[in-house]
Order: sequence, then structure tokens, then C-alpha cells
Amino acid sequence: MRIARFSIDGNVAFGAVEGDKQDELVLDIIKGIPFADHELSGTKVPLSKVRLLPPVLPNKVVAFGRNYGDHAKELGNEVPEAPFAFFKPSTSVIGPGDAIQYPSFTTDLQYEAELAVVIGRMCREVPRERVKDVILGYTCANDLTARDVQKREKQWARAKGFDTACPLGPWVETDLDLARANDLTIQLTVNGEQRQLGSTSEMITPIEDLIVNISEAMTLLPGDVILTGTPAGVGSLHVGDEVAVTIEGIGTLTNKVVKRG
Repeated sequence: MRIARFSIDGNVAFGAVEGDKQDELVLDIIKGIPFADHELSGTKVPLSKVRLLPPVLPNKVVAFGRNYGDHAKELGNEVPEAPFAFFKPSTSVIGPGDAIQYPSFTTDLQYEAELAVVIGRMCREVPRERVKDVILGYTCANDLTARDVQKREKQWARAKGFDTACPLGPWVETDLDLARANDLTIQLTVNGEQRQLGSTSEMITPIEDLIVNISEAMTLLPGDVILTGTPAGVGSLHVGDEVAVTIEGIGTLTNKVVKRG
């Protein structure tokens, strides 16, 4: 199931996305929320008539850095010996079609296409064999980074945590198993030109071990998001650019860069 969160006539709801052709997609409104008992209402609205929102509102976004060897090397970094995480605040999250606001404190805003894992239930100290039970599904993410600030400051809070730094969407795909999720093609384009092309099979640490790692330290809540790293090919964005992240089996997340103000 593809679960979208959307707004229509001032109301916010979840819906199951149905159909194959983009211009024919409809939403079957969900009774309840995806993290608890729910059912389809049978009431359907065309996707073209709604505004898609971030598919979840996470309590926290946990992101793992340098989880693709070629990406670590392209920035002159060593491949880490163990996973290391940082956080993006909930205020950094935006949805498909929302504007990326170019921060005033950077001159080098960069894109990073990533597979995002959406947690479906409260969990802590998850054993590897139970990881599949705590995942609701997967979505596309863009881990936007003020690269000059990241290099200059020892902490990454400003470089990766600014407002609009975490586009998510367009929906959560729940029908991917872990084996499939660990072998998906990731592509990013800027103004239609391909800039990144990779596969989640290139991750140094697979999804299940990332969740084991972070859940050893903290409780994960329903709707929390885990970013799994980006393949090589990162680069700069400019005001007016349209950036799109496409992940096989999920969909495409598109956002435009605007001047902050």
C-alpha cells in the first residue's frame, strides 16, 4: 500500500494511493491512522484535487552519515568503522512540492538523495530479526546540506537542520520487504539532468543494522524517520532549481529551490 498524507478543503487525512498512471491516481481515505488499527473508507478523491503533505510528522529524524563508500570518498572522508548518526529536527521536514528555502548563511546548498525508513511502532533495543516488525514502510528523502557550513563547524546542527532541510515523500510504500529495500535504485535529477544514480545495495551498513544501532541508544516512536545515507554524486543547488529524488518501487519527490525571505 502507498500511504499519503494530504490536505483538502482545510482538512488533513491519510489515504491509500490507487492507480498506476500519474494523472489517474486517486486516494481512498483511511479511517484512523496508519500507526494503529485503520481501514479504507471507500471514499475516494483524485490526487490532483489535494495537496500532498509530508507523509509523516516525525518526532525525530535520525540520519546516518557516510553510509556509501564512494560518497565518503568524494568528499575526502574516510569510510567510518561503525555507523554514526546525527539528527534533523522536525522543523526541517517539508513535503512534495514544498519550496526549499535557500539558507541565508550558506553559499553552497547541496542535495543528497536518500532512502528513508518510516518507523511504525514504538520500539527500543530491536533485535535484528525483529526489525521488519517495527517498519511501517519507506519513502524518498533529500538530506539537504549547507556544505560550507558543515565543513566549517564541528557540529552539523545548522548545516543539516535548517528549516526545509528534509523533504520527504511523496508517500510511504508499505509493500517492500527488507531484502527488496536493501536493493533499490536511487536517482536524483536537477532540472531534469541526472546528478546521482546508485543503489541501496551499495550501503555499507544495511537497514536492519542501522535500526539495531540507533534503537540500542533511544526509543523510536511511530512516524520517526531513519535516513540511510546517500550515494555518490552530490552537488550544489541554486535558486530556481527543481530537484527530484526517484527511488525504485516508491515514487518521485520533487521540490523547487527558492530564495529565503
